[in-house]
Amino acid sequence: MTSQQVLPRHVAIIMDGNGRWAKKRFLPRLLGHKAGVKAIERTVRAADAMGIECLSLYAFSTENWKRPEKEVSGLLSIFRFVLRRKVEEMKQKNVRLRFSGFRDGMPKDVVELMEWAEEETRSNTGLTLVPCLNYGGRQEVLHAVEKLLVAGAEPPLTEDAFRQFLYLPDLPDPDLIVRTSGEKRLSNFWLWQSSYSELYFTDTLWPDFDGKELENAVTYFANRERRYGALK
Repeated sequence: MTSQQVLPRHVAIIMDGNGRWAKKRFLPRLLGHKAGVKAIERTVRAADAMGIECLSLYAFSTENWKRPEKEVSGLLSIFRFVLRRKVEEMKQKNVRLRFSGFRDGMPKDVVELMEWAEEETRSNTGLTLVPCLNYGGRQEVLHAVEKLLVAGAEPPLTEDAFRQFLYLPDLPDPDLIVRTSGEKRLSNFWLWQSSYSELYFTDTLWPDFDGKELENAVTYFANRERRYGALK
């Protein structure tokens, strides 16, 4: 990547392939998720060094509750461990933590940790890191509509007015969405916000993702011509 390349303001990543990474190595799926945490650490460092403003990570979808109870419990334990251990480091590195997703239904102690992490890093001015926990794009839109109805909003309704009822209304839309492991779909991620996102797919399994992979995705983005529906 050269200094002349245009950086995406917000990079969003669908972190896919932890289970397949573990299976290839004859390891339990949970060890794949733990390896995925290391990939998150590498990617956060790389995004921060590049000067990317916002990095969002699809960490746990609303559909993930359907996974085996043991795996879900293990994922929640990893979230707890990472939050307790990494917030101080993020404070020192000027990284701000914000979470997107529906908090009702999440374990109370996990929600309390999320709120604590957000408050501890609120004044940081560097990279904004947005883990999406219990997140679903359709669910977010439905919740926004519910809030609109409660607020008594009347037509005509503008996009800017609707945006105010999303989970993080001030978050910039993702310029670039990256999906790992060779799958080529959004899987209910940032459905409202992804209208004009560039999409980048890599066969790399998430635990093997690193700064070089992120650089490849950003270089792809820099070479795209973004038209927003206009003629060339």
